[in-house]
Amino acid sequence: MSTAVSEIDQVKTTPWAGGHSPFKVEYGKLMMWFFLLSDAFTFSSLLIAYGALRFSAQTWPGADKVFQSVPGMIESGAPLVFVGIMTFILILSSVTMVLAVEAGHRNAKKEVTWWMIATVIGGFLFLGCQALEWTHLHHEGFWWGSIPGKEKLAEFFDLKAAGVNEGTMALSGQQFANLFFTITGFHGFHVFTGVIINIIITINVLKGTYEKRGSYLMIEKVGLYWHFVDLVWVFVFTFFYLV
Repeated sequence: MSTAVSEIDQVKTTPWAGGHSPFKVEYGKLMMWFFLLSDAFTFSSLLIAYGALRFSAQTWPGADKVFQSVPGMIESGAPLVFVGIMTFILILSSVTMVLAVEAGHRNAKKEVTWWMIATVIGGFLFLGCQALEWTHLHHEGFWWGSIPGKEKLAEFFDLKAAGVNEGTMALSGQQFANLFFTITGFHGFHVFTGVIINIIITINVLKGTYEKRGSYLMIEKVGLYWHFVDLVWVFVFTFFYLV
């Protein structure tokens, strides 16, 4: 009888037996990982679709030709400079988030507050840059369901596209525009959501909510989401601006 009871107890204490906290990971943090995993599948599907169309097309708009402006400053001749600035801002905001999490581990409320504010500012700057880029491309003629005219469209294609018929360029340009605005828009929505969450968390920090709890674990959970958004941008940047 005692042997049977001990075997049952042993089963209940195995890592896969469930319980309050499998693997000693806090429940909310574990759920955040599950959410990020599911979100990763969505982004992967979109990027795979882009890659399939990009590499099966006879021709495709050249990134160094489409993205060669700095909105409000340079109309052309500065390929990928502006998106480089955007990427730097987002990566810097990830650094400030790391510093906020580190300050939270030390229960340093004032430091957490300032680093969270810096992260929010970084998020807003990135969104502002993305809005400027979208506005410029829309001015050029790129948008969902629309592309530039024949002469303007030809400027965005590589020299190897010479001789390709207008219909092929138009189709490739349309696919590029639809996927670009869909994927970067989806990512921008994630950044915007992250900024709103960060603002709410910052307000709670100022109110002393986490100080009263004796733990700034919530900062770490939000940090996971923010780092995920930054990581996704690395892939979006690579697919649209480098490949």
